[in-house]
Amino acid sequence: MPHSLFISDLHLCPTRPHVTQLFLHFMENTTPGAEALYVLGDLFEYWAGDDNLNDPFNHNIANAFSRLAAHGTAIYLMHGNRDFLMGEAFTQASHLTLLTDPSLVNLYGTPTLLTHGDTLCTDDADYQAFRVKVRDPEWQAEFLAQPLAQRKATIEELRRKSEAEKQLKPSAIMDVNPSAVNALLENYAYPPRIIHGHTHRPAHHILQLNDTPCERWVLPAWEENGGYLRCDAAGCTPLPVNP
Repeated sequence: MPHSLFISDLHLCPTRPHVTQLFLHFMENTTPGAEALYVLGDLFEYWAGDDNLNDPFNHNIANAFSRLAAHGTAIYLMHGNRDFLMGEAFTQASHLTLLTDPSLVNLYGTPTLLTHGDTLCTDDADYQAFRVKVRDPEWQAEFLAQPLAQRKATIEELRRKSEAEKQLKPSAIMDVNPSAVNALLENYAYPPRIIHGHTHRPAHHILQLNDTPCERWVLPAWEENGGYLRCDAAGCTPLPVNP
């Protein structure tokens, strides 16, 4: 049966080789035959700029996508909060299409809203202010003008600071805000399905909005064993990645 696959929050990096091997196994053994693969953000732990594409690790990941695309699977990528600096060079090397966040797609007859999910965590005001700053084109141009090594050092420091701050934040504010979810769905005329990642809280929620049922699928992070969502005309099924 024609089907599409959805993943997010892999946070690929050389220091997590088990996740990299899991991803490569998934690309070689699970994705072939799928009509489309959607990556809904945070493919990498961080992305310092497309001038780092020739790094052997990054090049290997791009090649994995390219091989899949060569066999006829369409690949769609959405920026996450870790890798929003991925640009045209990476997408061309990987033979994939960059999606805007959010995007509404027709998934086998079911309108489905796709988003990374970080914009829905509106209770975390500090993060939302930071997100606005780093998504500004002028800020990005100034940052990308810096030497690559300097950019990496800055990102590493920001990551350390972010992890420390997370320990002090109530867990609830790092989850989606129900009113933000409702507002987003309202903006898109209440589609019957939304799929997102970011929160690392995989789940299947059933919502009732404006007398319209909607299912909210939250994709798992790949910190341990990984997982993906398989969708076809009959619906969606969460599945583990079997190494």
